[in-house]
Amino acid sequence: MSSKKIVILGAGISGLATAYQLNKKGFDVTVLEKKKESGGSMESVFENGFLFDRGPNSGLETTPLIGKIVEELGLQDQMVYANKKGNKRYILRNNQLYPLPMSPPAFLKTKLFSGAAKLRLMAEPFIGRSKDGYYQSIADFVKRRLGKEFLDYAINPFVAGVYAGKPEDLSVKSAFPKLYELEEKYGGLIVGTIKSMKERKQRAEKSKQSAKMFSFKDGMQAFPCTIAKHLDGKVITFAEVNSLEKMGNGFKVNYKNGNTDESLECDAILSTIPAYVASEIFKPFDEKLSEHLNKIYYPPVLVLYLGYNEADIKQPLDGFGFLIPEKEKRSFLGAIWSSVLFPNRAPERQASFTLFIGGSRNPEIGSIDKEILFSKARNEFESIMKISGKPTFTTYRYWNKAIPQYNVGYIEHERYFEEFERNNPGIFLSGNYRGGISVGDCIKNSAEVTKKIIERLKD
Repeated sequence: MSSKKIVILGAGISGLATAYQLNKKGFDVTVLEKKKESGGSMESVFENGFLFDRGPNSGLETTPLIGKIVEELGLQDQMVYANKKGNKRYILRNNQLYPLPMSPPAFLKTKLFSGAAKLRLMAEPFIGRSKDGYYQSIADFVKRRLGKEFLDYAINPFVAGVYAGKPEDLSVKSAFPKLYELEEKYGGLIVGTIKSMKERKQRAEKSKQSAKMFSFKDGMQAFPCTIAKHLDGKVITFAEVNSLEKMGNGFKVNYKNGNTDESLECDAILSTIPAYVASEIFKPFDEKLSEHLNKIYYPPVLVLYLGYNEADIKQPLDGFGFLIPEKEKRSFLGAIWSSVLFPNRAPERQASFTLFIGGSRNPEIGSIDKEILFSKARNEFESIMKISGKPTFTTYRYWNKAIPQYNVGYIEHERYFEEFERNNPGIFLSGNYRGGISVGDCIKNSAEVTKKIIERLKD
């Protein structure tokens, strides 16, 4: 297969994980990356004794492929698992933090949910399947199966924490396929969760609830950067793709490397760049594909990073952090207690936190003065955390287009992506707008994409 050439657009974790596996199989792989460094949205920065991740702050080890790649790269000493304190997650209600109950006894005792909400949850096994199928929001799904209070104080903040999205907008089938499958396959969530455990064990997979959370001593970007280094010259940075051409049985990729126009001929193209970027590149191939890609919504998210003296913090630092339900009407979505989770995140006797502002809940943040956003979020955060002193360190990263939203009707995009690949053999679409947004999802999907490419090039 060494004569088969594959060009991969984008050196995020999706593109690099696929390149790594194809390279192992002996393919001639070249990765083109617009930015100066590999990693995509994984950006790790060390400043003033603080280490902070501007994008994904961690991953979940949901597939054994993650550990396998880490071991093959010799990254075992860099990989770190989250402090067990991170198993405790808080939800804000009436300006008070309540731990999210993680067991039936804890659920019965918690003050996060009312007695009526607890009784309503117990009715879940007796709720029938929906008739809405693919066109049902996660809000409608949860309200029907678990009740409105559970939607407001569990699912709403969870969706904001994962997608920076709103449950009224997101498709249960596309955004939470395993949740949807529990109802479709087993008839309910509680029964389905119990029965599906055995199947996951047979596949050597772990649910996102039980999978270990991981990062790296030098931050999440260490993972893609190490893969890029391993590929030894096969990742070209400062390479902005501007057009693609069909050439016989192959393709030609035209890109600008600095001020120089370059091109590569190849047998296959894998695009892992964001949908809104891919839209322009693939428009000459298929205008309808361009329309589908353009319709995928990426809300803005502002990531605010704060450091404080531990002595000034009265809230016990014994958890992952907290999420804020929309009903609480706060200016930010939640906060991760970064220095609690992983080592090397803050200087001695200091603590660091990552706050998230905006998302689908507050998409207007791009037009608001950032100092006003910072001040309001910081004041609310300090009140919740009972912090008396000022921050010792502050920085931020603004993502104008952050996380793709798998909104209701997303199935139409997914179907057309498959149709496009069938009509254009040798071109593959991947990235976090297909098959899941998490680090674990992207790595798991890279194995499936690798298999598809190999099957295609064998023909």
